[in-house]
Amino acid sequence: MTLDIARLRGSITALITPFRGGRVDLKAFEAFVERQIAEGTHGVVPCGTTGESPTLSDDEFAAVVGCAVKASRGRVPVIAGTGSNSTSHAIELTQLAQKLGADAALVVTPYYNKPTQEGLYLHYRAIAEATRLPILIYNIPGRSVVDMTVDTMARLAKISNIVGVKDATANLARASQQRAACGTNFVQISGEDATALGFNAHGGVGCISVTSNIAPLLCSDFQNACLKGDYAGARELHERLMPLHDVLFCETSPVPVKYAASLLGLCEEDCRLPLAPLTETSKARVRAAMTKAGLLN
Repeated sequence: MTLDIARLRGSITALITPFRGGRVDLKAFEAFVERQIAEGTHGVVPCGTTGESPTLSDDEFAAVVGCAVKASRGRVPVIAGTGSNSTSHAIELTQLAQKLGADAALVVTPYYNKPTQEGLYLHYRAIAEATRLPILIYNIPGRSVVDMTVDTMARLAKISNIVGVKDATANLARASQQRAACGTNFVQISGEDATALGFNAHGGVGCISVTSNIAPLLCSDFQNACLKGDYAGARELHERLMPLHDVLFCETSPVPVKYAASLLGLCEEDCRLPLAPLTETSKARVRAAMTKAGLLN
């Protein structure tokens, strides 16, 4: 592992994947990554859920991850979303991300299969043994149906290159429980913008954020305040961001955040089926929240 694990912290953006005419818009994506870094984002995640990874071909995955690596130029860590409900496919994607120059891998718990805790352990162990990349477990029961227990995570934390977790359980007790079970060096990153303030107070060190796609400076300022222990300042920023956190999940993510990005002229609002276009009612809500946050006039 060449990545300094201490760099896995702060405001890490779960990047959208811009489309134009049904194809990945790499020009818009490269400019999008550059804007993120310029506004203080601490890391980027290409090909995660927010990047519509289930609809990307392996060739598109390679193009997006490669573009993120090229655009970042080592300034921030690139954490590629390489998860799959097929262990062999997850290994292939993780090895491809390593070859492309990604700094780490974000591996979601296998969806649909509903593996046991032992199945989860064996899945992650097999991936870890097949790569030198640091791995973040992505625990998101709301999308994958399965919830990794603290005990299973503690077993996996003993594997040298399984270095942390993106926790999207929205259960703030987990941060304290996992800290006790996995050790204080185990990197805990929130996967929930709305609860990131409390998560950090419980021992987390950042958030893999949807909102930072459209408000990277505010989100990086918020995380910097948390990292400094300035929770009064962090709370002020959190309260400014909270309407955005809410509205960007008014319909299935990433539909609202892609529409928000289109209002800023960053990309088209297009998502791939089975995600439907944002309704007019929700569009009005997104515009209102962005205006209130000072992102639109």
